[in-house]
Amino acid sequence: MSRYTLTVVVALGAAAPAAAAPKNVVLLVADDLGLQLGCYGDPVAKTPNLDRLAKSGTRFTQAFASVASCSASRATILTGLPTHACGQFGHAHAEHNFHSFRAVKGLPALLSPAGYRSGVVAKLHVQPREVYPFDVEVQNSGRNPVQVAADVKKFVADSGDKPFFLLVGFTDPHRATKGFANDGKYPPEVPVVAFDPKTVPVPYHLPDQPEVRAELAEFYQSLARLDDGVGRVLKVLDEAGRANDTLVIFLSDNGIPFPGAKTTLYDAGVHLPLIVRKPGQKAGESAALVSWTDIVPTVLDWCGVKPEAGGKKAVPLPGRSVLRLLDGESADAWGAVYGSHQFHEVTMYYPMRMVRSREYKYILNLAHPLEYPHASDLWGSLTWQGVLKRGDKLMGSREVKAYLHRPKEELYDLTADPNELKNVAGDPAHAKALEGLRAKLAGWRAATNDPWLVKDKHE
Repeated sequence: MSRYTLTVVVALGAAAPAAAAPKNVVLLVADDLGLQLGCYGDPVAKTPNLDRLAKSGTRFTQAFASVASCSASRATILTGLPTHACGQFGHAHAEHNFHSFRAVKGLPALLSPAGYRSGVVAKLHVQPREVYPFDVEVQNSGRNPVQVAADVKKFVADSGDKPFFLLVGFTDPHRATKGFANDGKYPPEVPVVAFDPKTVPVPYHLPDQPEVRAELAEFYQSLARLDDGVGRVLKVLDEAGRANDTLVIFLSDNGIPFPGAKTTLYDAGVHLPLIVRKPGQKAGESAALVSWTDIVPTVLDWCGVKPEAGGKKAVPLPGRSVLRLLDGESADAWGAVYGSHQFHEVTMYYPMRMVRSREYKYILNLAHPLEYPHASDLWGSLTWQGVLKRGDKLMGSREVKAYLHRPKEELYDLTADPNELKNVAGDPAHAKALEGLRAKLAGWRAATNDPWLVKDKHE
């Protein structure tokens, strides 16, 4: 097993004042949320707090997770490395779990030498601790906005004048054991925002059936609770006088918890919201193709910490800081993002690699003879069980057969086919695009030391 190391040095400006205000970071991570926000054009979502955050910061319209699975995506967010490079191949919980390579350094370890106090409130879902050595770990359900805000308030107050990095890991709108936890006991000040199943939009990858609409209505209610939590956390920063020295980043780990989105590398699984608010910036939006591998470089850039790769087998951080986009850099040069998936849970092996440009997406299914596996929460959903019970041939606009049984290569013309329904990998008209993306992906896999490259030699 390869090992990876990152060392850091603190970039100190010679003319920087000794008593300069600390540059803090609050990273807000939603659980299983796609583009279902008012500020992203969703017609029914009730997300006033996130909409206000978008109006005061930068809303990225082409932001992508590099994997659509909770633990793996969170590891990429916190290490800046794709899953096959950081080692968090799948879920960090349960008896048969995965963990990041111990020599990798996550953000708490990268920021500590620069004097940062790090904390996580609610969901972390990665391991081991030596890779993610948060100074403060506060466990709560991640669904009670009042409790989340209280824990954030204490962390900020306890940090005093010390610069801090705080991860707030919301659990909404992830599925609960039953439904979306909307029947939980919450403080009376938490608003209950119910939705009519008849009016919710049904995504293209889901069948328009009563049980699907019912689950989507529950999902949107859980999302409204998440939005309330975000609003309360931002209010804590305002009341503590820290909004003017804190970089705020909001994103999701992966797409909605429904078949055809979560665990896939289709856009429904990885095209996600990203809102960044830098103090003093001019609000706006960016169409740059950005990735969750860009989060660590962005945080380090804001904090003035420079990572340096060390060791012969070390993987340099492949991402770059998005702060330059906030400062007016053209989005044109940000022309491709990559994806890497191995497992969801340990029994769900299906390695995939992906490269996406503005015009095309290329997916390489490294174990394509296998049937595509379901995450347990998706398999048990009323949505998928309804598909099975009826024996549906179609799951929304996609054939169930095509969803479960995939070819080695998938290529989609995103201009003509934004929902990725027609595989044109065998179409001579797209041969040049296929060849170019094959080469791009091969180069990226080599640069990130992909251990699955061995399959190219033995199969």
